[in-house]
Amino acid sequence: MAAKRTAILISGRGSNMAALIRASREDGYPAEIAGVISDRPDVEGLDLAARAGVPTRVVEKTKGVSREAHDVAIGAALAELGAELVCLAGYMRLLTPGFVAQWTGRMLNIHPSLLPLFKGLHPHRQAISAGVRIHGATVHFVTAETDSGPIVAQAAVPVLPTDSEGALASKVLEAEHRLYPFALKLVASGRAVLDGERVTFSNVAAAGSLFSPEAAASEADIESLARMTP
Repeated sequence: MAAKRTAILISGRGSNMAALIRASREDGYPAEIAGVISDRPDVEGLDLAARAGVPTRVVEKTKGVSREAHDVAIGAALAELGAELVCLAGYMRLLTPGFVAQWTGRMLNIHPSLLPLFKGLHPHRQAISAGVRIHGATVHFVTAETDSGPIVAQAAVPVLPTDSEGALASKVLEAEHRLYPFALKLVASGRAVLDGERVTFSNVAAAGSLFSPEAAASEADIESLARMTP
């Protein structure tokens, strides 16, 4: 099976983008990174992609251009790259329902919480405020409702009583860098498919691997949590 041509949309530093590029260069990985598109011209992620030899495009949202027109331009860039799948990796603009509909079942996003908990901005702050002891990240298919699409895979990390918002964010980001390549692998290989409002899996082994050991919290973190939690 030919690797699926995958485009990544970014708005910033592109750390998850970099994790996907690294994974795509492993033998047998079912996706290749066809290009990176940014809505901002001055972001670190574009430099990282260029240094990795990945084609880049800038589709800037300029004053007076509607969201619909901007998404048409994004679509043209995706077509130019021959994209079959799209991964949002820190892309900060809301996509229009029409654009999302065109990519139904072929566009993924990663959100730094265990959805459906803590949607939107500042999920780590929300988690600490709520007093949860488990937090994490979710890769899901993109739908018109923000942070609400069917879930492909999740990774969990413990929330220690001593964790600051920044410390928790760093811990989750490390898990994200393992989780996103894992989830893209499931989708690009056809093992995870959007089926209406749910994700179905082609075999039991795939479904049993959704909590990826590679993306999970370390045993040391879990032991530390056990010691510190009353």
